[in-house]
Amino acid sequence: MSAPRLICDLDGTLIDSAASLCAAGNALLAELGRPPVTVETYKTFIGKGMDVQVERLLAHSGGAPEAGLEACRRRFRELYDPTAHSRAYPGAVAALRRLAAEGWRIGVCTQKPQAPAWRVLRALGFDMIESLAGGDSVPGALKPDPRMLAAAAAPLGDGPAVYVGDSETDAETARAGDMPFLLFLGGYRHGPAEAMHPAAVFAHHDALPALARAAAGLAPGAGAA
Repeated sequence: MSAPRLICDLDGTLIDSAASLCAAGNALLAELGRPPVTVETYKTFIGKGMDVQVERLLAHSGGAPEAGLEACRRRFRELYDPTAHSRAYPGAVAALRRLAAEGWRIGVCTQKPQAPAWRVLRALGFDMIESLAGGDSVPGALKPDPRMLAAAAAPLGDGPAVYVGDSETDAETARAGDMPFLLFLGGYRHGPAEAMHPAAVFAHHDALPALARAAAGLAPGAGAA
């Protein structure tokens, strides 16, 4: 059997990046003369990519300014530092290292553009990640388009694949890509976990290796044959 593959969402699954995104959003609002939003409010804007985040932020704060939506999107990207306040979820790095040591191949599928995604992964110690499909990887595609998942999975071979994420968009992506879905409960979902019909749920990344093996149909501790 070929090596099993784990494809992970990034924001809200491996890392808590809401504070970094919110900092860029609030810097943009300050330039527009608008009051800041809280991190909890900003979390409600996350899930459909940076362009939609900015659109939702502006709608929440009074609408698009005279400069226009596209200018605000460009400015947000200039202001955004993905490493500023982001942190790995407890146990996430260790869980992926354990799976990699067993022979799993690991990729990331994220709405975040490739450059900031790689930057924050390297900064936070995710050196086991082999492939990344970002929001600018597949022209015209963002999750839940299954081409995103295919782009992350293809460089990793043809073994059984499992997708792990935290949101409704991730659940839709897994269904569209015909992969079992593991749901991290500590991320940015907007509704009840049961409505997303995951294969399993977990609240701490210590549980991820065992759940990934089970979802891939492998014995405990099994990896590449």
